[in-house]
Amino acid sequence: MPMPGGGGAAAAARHPPSGEAAAPPPRDEEQQEEEGEEDLRDGGVPFFVNRGGLPVDEPTWERMWRHVGRIHPEGERVAQRIRGAADLPKGMEVRHWRWQREPLRGAGKIPIPSVPAFQPSTPIPERLEAIQRYIRELQYNHTGTQFFEIKKSRPLTGLMDLAKEMTKEALPIKCLEAVILGIYLTNNMTTLDRFPISFKTHFSGNYFRHIVLGVNFGGRYGALGISRREELMYKAPVFRTLSDLIFDFEEAYRRCWHTLKKVKLGHCVSHDPHSVEQIEWKHSILDLDKLTREDFRKELERHARDMRLKIGKGTGPPSPTKDRKKDVSSPQRGQASPHRRNSRGDRRPSGEKKPADSKAMPDLNGYQIRV
Repeated sequence: MPMPGGGGAAAAARHPPSGEAAAPPPRDEEQQEEEGEEDLRDGGVPFFVNRGGLPVDEPTWERMWRHVGRIHPEGERVAQRIRGAADLPKGMEVRHWRWQREPLRGAGKIPIPSVPAFQPSTPIPERLEAIQRYIRELQYNHTGTQFFEIKKSRPLTGLMDLAKEMTKEALPIKCLEAVILGIYLTNNMTTLDRFPISFKTHFSGNYFRHIVLGVNFGGRYGALGISRREELMYKAPVFRTLSDLIFDFEEAYRRCWHTLKKVKLGHCVSHDPHSVEQIEWKHSILDLDKLTREDFRKELERHARDMRLKIGKGTGPPSPTKDRKKDVSSPQRGQASPHRRNSRGDRRPSGEKKPADSKAMPDLNGYQIRV
């Protein structure tokens, strides 16, 4: 069965590699998520992060190609074929361990995507479509090495500086980078609410994680992002409720035999690119194994109301230097409420378990459908 594709290239599903790319010793999942490391695993296959900046240093460059040789169906042959080619287009020349960009002149050059620019009269939905086209043109990063290091605990201003660098380098990106880029490109759309949505799914014995940027314009919800799967990134702002949007993602996962296990919803992100606040990535944590279908829907709508209340009071995400206090105007939460974060230690137990899905999954012989 083919691996779900996003951003262009396609590859076959495969077993996790061994050797240098082996996963680190297992730790408590909540500890990993607190440290923002849930995005460093892809269906049991860890991927690397370039922590040395650009241009890529030689050890990182060589490690990337070794990892490509392990995870690609053709093994080391594909790396040797690319690195040994004498007729590569000159938009991005590979010279040992550095990338060197050349101006786009004449034939045989790789076009560098242009950052979209808008007239003041351009409608927001059209702007979102143009931004998604730009993200798609950067292409999904299939190398197994994330080129930009994103620390979720960084203040917003630092993440926006990183997003600006992404537009300058125009390298392939993964889903977390696309979220940061989406925030950067929509900062001047003050009538658009932006908030992160994270998904955790299960398939054939492994867990997979994905993140998109949720948007709300004129009371309609949508999303920006990038994925191997077309239906797991862009959603036009046409969904009447937040639950309609999330259920659409759930159905998309179901079509590629993934079971949605957990959804994490952040609060609205400030439009001030110089803000020193942190993005609140996980205001609500919804565990589907502990919620009935109706409870799941209610919690999604409760989160949507929380965001509207926060916007109505003119407050942004909580300051990283202050304790996060309970919003007294939020609806009363019952015992069935999932984890809702007001402080790192404030967690609530989830409710009932939903009935098991009786739909049988085909025998996929241990292969992984990576999304």
